[in-house]
Amino acid sequence: MKRRGQSMETKISLPQWEKDWNLQPMNLHGLMDEYLEMVSNHRNACLVLQFGFTTIFVAAFPLAPLLALLNNIIEIRLDAYKFVTQWRRPMPARATDIGIWYGILEGIGVLAVITNAFVIAITSDYIPRFVYAYKYGPCTDQGCLKGYVNSSLSVFDLSELGMGYSGYCRYRDYRAPPWSSTPYEFTLQFWHVLAARLAFIIVFEHLVFGIKSFIAYLIPDIPKDLCDRMRREKYLVQEMMYEAELEHLQRERKKNGKQYHHEWP
Repeated sequence: MKRRGQSMETKISLPQWEKDWNLQPMNLHGLMDEYLEMVSNHRNACLVLQFGFTTIFVAAFPLAPLLALLNNIIEIRLDAYKFVTQWRRPMPARATDIGIWYGILEGIGVLAVITNAFVIAITSDYIPRFVYAYKYGPCTDQGCLKGYVNSSLSVFDLSELGMGYSGYCRYRDYRAPPWSSTPYEFTLQFWHVLAARLAFIIVFEHLVFGIKSFIAYLIPDIPKDLCDRMRREKYLVQEMMYEAELEHLQRERKKNGKQYHHEWP
């Protein structure tokens, strides 16, 4: 353009596809990078890792999904700017789904349900309170928690330390007192609480998986109107093939001088 003496106005009026040629080319693994990386190469925060941390530890940090949502909103806009102003348009490739990533995300989802079930069952006081209220409490028919704190604390004899201490110390556990026939052994209440926690884990997992399967059943992979259009397209293609074959046979009959009839082959 400089050799031809064209002005800057002519350069500015270049078509868009010529302007896009000066952008950075998209590599063959561009989508792989988008799945793995976020905004820059210096910040290797994986989208799959973000999904895993958000779902697996949501019971420990309930604010994580909101932060992930805000992060993804910003990420979408940054990616849009990058695809429009920094990179060339990527070459399209036919794909039925997201490939192996679907299996990875499905596995992370299953692991997240199991992990959250264990976190809720082990770290929460709901199950020990429930067991005490309806099994060991003074009013099991009403489910009150009177005396729960005292029941959840075990007794330790300080004289067993051998350091000149005397008296008793209370600690949180379900163990027999030092004056019993089996001191510091797990009590029956401990095993009841443990069994209730395991039962909660099983019920929680089956409930979540059941809800997930029900929602997946309600939401089909292919919408009904799209299925109807696909069936119609298939029917039209078959009809076009029949018409083309009929026209071919009609031409052959005319060429050979045979009698012509309007009929399907």
